[in-house]
Amino acid sequence: MDGKNQSTVSEFVLQGLGSPQNLQVLLFMIFLMLYFIILSGNIVIMILIITDSHLHSPMYFLLANLSFVDMWLSSVSTPKMITDFLKEEKTISFGGCMCQIFFAHFIGAGEMVLLVVMAYDRYVAICKPLHYSTIMNLQRCTGLVLTSWIIGFVHSISQLAVILPLPFCGPREIDSFFCDIPLVTKVACLDSHDLDMLVNIDCGMVIVTCFLLLLISYTYILVTIRKSSKTGASKALSTCSAHITVVVIFFVPCIFIYVWPLKITWLDKFLAVFYSVIAPLLNPAIYTLRNKEMKNAMKRFKNYFLSS
Repeated sequence: MDGKNQSTVSEFVLQGLGSPQNLQVLLFMIFLMLYFIILSGNIVIMILIITDSHLHSPMYFLLANLSFVDMWLSSVSTPKMITDFLKEEKTISFGGCMCQIFFAHFIGAGEMVLLVVMAYDRYVAICKPLHYSTIMNLQRCTGLVLTSWIIGFVHSISQLAVILPLPFCGPREIDSFFCDIPLVTKVACLDSHDLDMLVNIDCGMVIVTCFLLLLISYTYILVTIRKSSKTGASKALSTCSAHITVVVIFFVPCIFIYVWPLKITWLDKFLAVFYSVIAPLLNPAIYTLRNKEMKNAMKRFKNYFLSS
C-alpha cells in the first residue's frame, strides 16, 4: 500500500444510471413520483395497523415493521439519486459514501432477518395453530424484531470495518447512482480480488442463511397446507403467496449483487434500482391487494374519514 493508511480522496463522483442528458428531467419526475408512492404506501400500512384494532396481531405487527424498514431502505439512496438527476456533476463526500454503505447493509440485512421472522410467524400459525398465541406473544415478537436490527447492525459494522481502512488515492468515479461495497473496492488503491471474496462470503452468510431458512419454513408450510381443509388452506395459501412473492423480489437482486455477482454494469444498475426502489414499492401493493383483512381495514379507514 506504499505506507498510505489514510484516504486522500475527499469525495467520489457518481456516474448515475448512465442515461442521456435529455432524459434526466423525465427520470427525475418518474423516480420522485415512485419515491412518494413508496413513502405514502408504507406509511398508510403502518397507520392502518396501528389504528385498526382488527389488525393488532403478530402478523400485522411484523408487517408494520417491514413497511418501516422498506421506507428507510429506499431512503438510503433514492433521494440522492433523484437530486442528482438535476446535477451535471454528481458527487458524494467520503463520509456520505460510507454512510450509504453502512445504512444500506444495516437496513438490508435487518429486512432479510425480518422476512425470516415473518416466515416463522406463518409457520407457527399454520403448523402449530393451538400454540400460536403462546409462542408468538408481544414480548416474543418484539424480541425477534430487535434481533433482526442487531444482526443487521453487526453485519453492517463488519462491512464498514473492512472498507474504512482502505487507501483511496487515485480514481474516484463510481459507476452507479449510490455507494456500495463492490463498487467502492474497485476504486481503492490495491488489488481488491481477495477483499471482494471476503465481502461476498460475509454477505453470503447473511443472504444464503436467511434464504435457506425461508425455503425450509415455506416448504413445511406448503406441506401442511396441502393436508388442511380447503377453507383454511385457501386463506393460508393466499397469505403465504404474498410472503413468498416479497421474498423472491427482495432476495433475487441481492443474490446477484453480493453472492453471485454477474459483473455486467447495466444489469448491476438495474438490480440496484430493483432492490432499492421497486421492491419497497411493490411490498405495500402485494400485502394490501392480496390480503382481505388489509383491504377491509382500508375500507374502514376510508369510511371513518368520509363520515367525519
